Parts: sequence; structure tokens; C-alpha cells
Amino acid sequence: MAEPTLGIMTIAINDMEERSYFRKLIVQAKKLGLRAFVFTPRDVNAKTDRIHAYVYDTEAGKWVRGWTSFPILIYDRCRYKETELFRQFRRFRETYTGLIYMNRPISNKWGMHQFLAKSAAIRPFLPATRVYSDHGELLDLLQQHRLVYLKPINGTGGRGILRLERRRGGQILVQGREQNRKIVAPKLVSPKLVPAVLSGWNLKNKYLIQQGIRNKLPDGRVHDYRLLIQKNGSGEWEVTGCAGRIGPSQSITSNLHGGGQAVPMVELLHRRFDSVEKVESIRQEVYRLGGEVAKAVEEHFGRLCELGIDIAIDPDGHPWLLELNPKPAREVFSRIGEKDTYEKAISRPLEYALWLYKQHKAKSVETRKKGKRPSLPRMRSGLAGR
Repeated sequence: MAEPTLGIMTIAINDMEERSYFRKLIVQAKKLGLRAFVFTPRDVNAKTDRIHAYVYDTEAGKWVRGWTSFPILIYDRCRYKETELFRQFRRFRETYTGLIYMNRPISNKWGMHQFLAKSAAIRPFLPATRVYSDHGELLDLLQQHRLVYLKPINGTGGRGILRLERRRGGQILVQGREQNRKIVAPKLVSPKLVPAVLSGWNLKNKYLIQQGIRNKLPDGRVHDYRLLIQKNGSGEWEVTGCAGRIGPSQSITSNLHGGGQAVPMVELLHRRFDSVEKVESIRQEVYRLGGEVAKAVEEHFGRLCELGIDIAIDPDGHPWLLELNPKPAREVFSRIGEKDTYEKAISRPLEYALWLYKQHKAKSVETRKKGKRPSLPRMRSGLAGR
């Protein structure tokens, strides 16, 4: 029997972190009896239904390109930073409807907040959030919460984020990171000067104002937690692991790409909470929250295979849901020395892919038993087959 084939779809093969992940995926896929390759929507020849794919040659230890037939499974790793890139993926998905997609795009930060806020189980863990409309609204939220963040609705990776804190005496401390992650020099200004400080940021309807969570360690550095939850080889959601991240000095974010440091979750929790019971209670609550979020998001948006969930813990030990990432990295587990967790984080998408394939095969067999002809996947409009 031919091996099932997995196509790993990306925007560019040149991203070194992603390339390393793809290489490890392909090596592990081979061990599991799954053939895998990497491609972009631009690598598809629509006339021949062939793909000019990238394959990692494990024996030669290098990437090679070659033409191949379509896979049955698609693992989407595209990160849509531009509208045109999203259009390319959407056209691909609309054209090749018969393929088995392991995951799908979800909403931007504002759409996701609005959706999650409808859940009574999740709502208590959401910071107050609004779309930025004017400076008056920003100052109102600062009056309520003393600390707020300004985040791009469509941003990722800690880019283009601002932190505003109301200090004693009424002055506002403005800090941030530019789109290139460069740290913005802190400014302490009066409320009436805030509009001038923010004038070059193009905030209206493109940014969110979000209640800030007190997440500074005694040394003044911010921290949060990245939880990775994935589908396992039985098609069920399961938390793979959770790690802490500490931002560099003067940074308002903890992202590893921005110079953050990875720390085991329990070790970081113990830096703020002395009680072993308290730390374990927080860990369990974070894991439970991850499961609630994953199930709710998939039920609303459609099939997913994994989610990265960023969580802040306030001084009382209450978890706050900061952000979701449907295309999460997993290097944080390697950095904290959790080798087994890191390897599991790589294997689980492949194990889930094999489970999906087996479900597909079983459904086809059942269809034949009932005397029906199994439907063929539509490759292009008007063309059936693989």
C-alpha cells in the first residue's frame, strides 16, 4: 500500500526557524510511515495538478526540489502578513476542495476576543478589550485599569506593541516595540501629550486597547506563559506542555524572537508564589483553560490541529488569556531542556495526520460496503481525481 502523503504548505521556505521545523517534521514523518514535503501555493502547476515541492533528503542531509503529485493531507503553516498571501491560500483551498486540511485560518485578535467573550466559561479570563477609536477612549481605559496595551489587530510576534501606565501624579509612562521589534525609548508625559506621542502610530481601527495585567517580576522584567495544546493520535485535544517566557530588561513583551528567555513553567511560578499547592492549582487551571479554549475555537471555526495560547498570571494567581496562535512555534520547549516535550510537539501533528487519514480510509470502506461509489476529491474545477 502506498504511503499517505502530507503537504506542508508555507509562504516561504527561507524562514530559517520554520525550515528547521520542516526538516524535523519530514524526518519524523518518514519514521511514522508518512511521506511529507513542503510547498507554497505558487509551486502548484494548475494545468498538470503537480507541485514543485521541497523535500529533505535525509541521506544527503540537504533540501532538494522535484515535481510530485498532490498530497491527500495538508498542514497549513502559512503566516499571512499580507492580504495577497491570504488570497493565494484561499484560492488554493477553494480550488482543491477534496484534500484533507488539518487546520484552517481563524479570526484576528478582535474577532477572536468577541467570539470568546460569548463563552461564560472563558469570559472571566479575558482582559477588557476594545478597538481603538480615539484618545479619549484610551484615557478612559487608563483611568479604569491604570495599565493598558495597544496591540495591532492583525499583528504577531510582539511587533508594534505599546504599553501605557498611569503613574502617581497622573503622568503616563509610554513604552513599546516597533514593527521590527526595536525597543521604543520610554517617555513619561502628561495625559494631554499622549496624542502627540502616539501620532505616528496609525492606531484608529487598526489597534486594540487591552487591559494590562500586572506581570512584572521583582527585577522589573515582564513574563508570561506559552501553552501548546495539540490533537493527539486519537484525534483528541491534549496539552503538550507549557513554558514560561521572561522579557529582556526594558522590554514590554516576552517573545523569544524579541530576546526573551525561556523558563520551565513551574520554576517561573515559584518565583512569585511560595506555596506548592498554589503553583499546582494555577498549573491545573491554565491547562483546563487551554482545553476549553481549543474546543470552543475549533467548534466555531472548523478543524484545527494545534493552538499556542499566551497566558499572563496576575499577582493573585488568576490566569488571563492574552492571545491565540494557530501556527505556533515549539522551540520554547527545546530552550528549557524539555526534550521529550519538544519531540512530542513535533510528532503530534503527524500522528494526528495519520489519524485523519485512517478516518478517511475507514469512511471510504464503509461507503463501498453500502454499495455507493466513494466521492473523489475535486482537484480543480471540473476535474476529479488525485
